[in-house]
Amino acid sequence: MGGLSVAGRLPAWVMLLLVLGAGSVRAATWQVAPGQSVAAAVARAAPGDTVQVEAGRYEERLRIDKPLTLLGVGHPTLAGGLEGDTIRIVAPDVTVQGFIVADSGDSLERQNAGIYVQPGAHRARILDCVFSYTLFGLWIEGANDVEVRGNLITGKRDYASSQRGNGIQLYNTQGARIVDNRISFVRDAIYVDVSHHAQFRGNRMHHSRYGTHYMNSYYNVWEDNESFHNRGGLALMEVRNQVVRNNRAWGNSDHGIMLRTIQDSVVENNVVAGNGRGLFIYDAEYITLNGNLIIDNRVGVHMSAGSTRNEVEDNDLIQNREQIRYIASRDEPWGVRRGNYWSNYLGWDRDGDGIGDVPYEASDMVDRLTWRYPLMRLLMASPALQTLRLIAQQFPLLRAPSVVDAHPRMKPIHTDWRQWLGKQYR
Repeated sequence: MGGLSVAGRLPAWVMLLLVLGAGSVRAATWQVAPGQSVAAAVARAAPGDTVQVEAGRYEERLRIDKPLTLLGVGHPTLAGGLEGDTIRIVAPDVTVQGFIVADSGDSLERQNAGIYVQPGAHRARILDCVFSYTLFGLWIEGANDVEVRGNLITGKRDYASSQRGNGIQLYNTQGARIVDNRISFVRDAIYVDVSHHAQFRGNRMHHSRYGTHYMNSYYNVWEDNESFHNRGGLALMEVRNQVVRNNRAWGNSDHGIMLRTIQDSVVENNVVAGNGRGLFIYDAEYITLNGNLIIDNRVGVHMSAGSTRNEVEDNDLIQNREQIRYIASRDEPWGVRRGNYWSNYLGWDRDGDGIGDVPYEASDMVDRLTWRYPLMRLLMASPALQTLRLIAQQFPLLRAPSVVDAHPRMKPIHTDWRQWLGKQYR
């Protein structure tokens, strides 16, 4: 017979005490006061411990290589000395909460960040932090199920836009939750590439190139965010299976929402106001575009490049300088079932069912000529152009392809539309 193990030779009551003792071991909390080293406390801590840092300024860069919680009391400042990353997270299950994270380096090549979450650091949580004078606020790469919530991020605002980093950069991730952050004075507030099954909710982005720049990413939700005073509000490029719902994009100099090379997505109940172009739609197919308020933009919707087979219903297009700028070789049907509201519709409703009796056509030959020769706008009120417009309506050979709404609504669905007038960024 083989010998008994040590455990087999111990009395049962001793085994019970050992089990109970092992179960009573608790994670420790390490306190750090001004003048002490945060990095030293992180080095001493065991996996699962908490390092609690009192208010003050700590001139150091941290590398967190074990699961732990780094908790700030009174928002202490961690300042990186304008070199490298202020905090680099290399282990999974790390939480950083309640800090001012400041003064990263400025190397775009090395992607210097306030907090760099490197590949494999899954389930990182960055909560209630202030990022000040960092190149990238957060760079998150190859880390899944990351949560970034309730942070304030401002970049190196004295740098030219092209020399700044992004507020939050996601690359090659799954399941991120980006919620209730405020981001400004960066290159792109949120940059998303090859990142799937993520949620972006309640974020507020302004004074950047794009509020969000979104590429090669699938099955994401973009909901209840606000993008204003950027060059572009939301840019969705080469993506599919997106939900874009209940957002507000206003006062952006180029576009409110860009849908470029996008399929199988839902864009609904958004407010797009006071932008250069409200919606810029390019190569979009199988999109549900419903219930949006598109108001007071220079161009309400700019659409081209085979954007077809989309469901477009219940949208309100109100007081845009141009409702639609459509460039294609055939008509595109909108409002096939319920129709959209067009503030410049001149038709009538004899039966009182709330739907116009004649279809709405968004553009004609005169519109196309003015897009090609902008100086023609000086003659828009002239009898010659009005006559040309009338002739084009009477002779099909002169008719230009257009967006055609077969059931134009007589009243807008959004009764509060007036509050969104005058939102242009001046």
